[in-house]
Amino acid sequence: MTNRFKAVIFDWAGTTVDYGCFAPVRAFQEAFREFGIDPTMDETRKPMGMLKHDHINTMLHMERIARAWEDEHGHAPTDQDVDDVYAHFEPKLLSILDNYADPKPGVLDAVAALRESGLKIGSTTGYTDKMMDIVVPKAKENGYAPDFWISPDGTNGFGRPYPYMIFRNLEQLGVSSVHAAAKVGDTLSDIREGRNAGVFTIGVVEGSSQLALSQEEFESLSEADKAEAYAKAKAAFTEAGADAVINTMAELPTLLDQIA
Repeated sequence: MTNRFKAVIFDWAGTTVDYGCFAPVRAFQEAFREFGIDPTMDETRKPMGMLKHDHINTMLHMERIARAWEDEHGHAPTDQDVDDVYAHFEPKLLSILDNYADPKPGVLDAVAALRESGLKIGSTTGYTDKMMDIVVPKAKENGYAPDFWISPDGTNGFGRPYPYMIFRNLEQLGVSSVHAAAKVGDTLSDIREGRNAGVFTIGVVEGSSQLALSQEEFESLSEADKAEAYAKAKAAFTEAGADAVINTMAELPTLLDQIA
């Protein structure tokens, strides 16, 4: 493998675990419904990858949801409303996270190949420390354990698209240049985080929040429909500034080997 890269920094849900990134989607939608709001799948997924409190704030200020909130509650969404929805969201997510920590297909083999080539494995997330205290040990039981992880709690609440979690990875993994690291993620927020940090940034399509399909749903598609889904997701990642897009995690070691 090329000597350019010293570390690969992965996202978690939708990238390395939780095919389709369904744990937070389910918790977000259930929390909003408790306040009389029924968000669409597109509305729920659009801010995916952000710190979860920021995600709720973004959803509440989407034009349709903000109007629906005002109709339901008699006032425009406030900071207190964000806190109230989050207070319902967090316990819902914590109660199901241990069921969404299985590594995605190809992840364990890709990570093993990267480590065999001498690369360190880092990670960032939109989850909080409390959430990661569930996900990290469960993922380790299932065979996935990066060398370092950090949540926005470790960067004073500055999650994506801020670059600080990536910088902490570089510090902890002993990587001296942003040009020697690659960020891999499944959301547009991941791409923006990587771009803002100046690292080589890669979108992964299959099993991503961007694709928004379960493994069963994806595998039931015709080859033509799979190709169309890949193309649509790739276009979104590219527009967000991704340096490269891979369909599956199995392609990652070869891609990094080809980059001078």
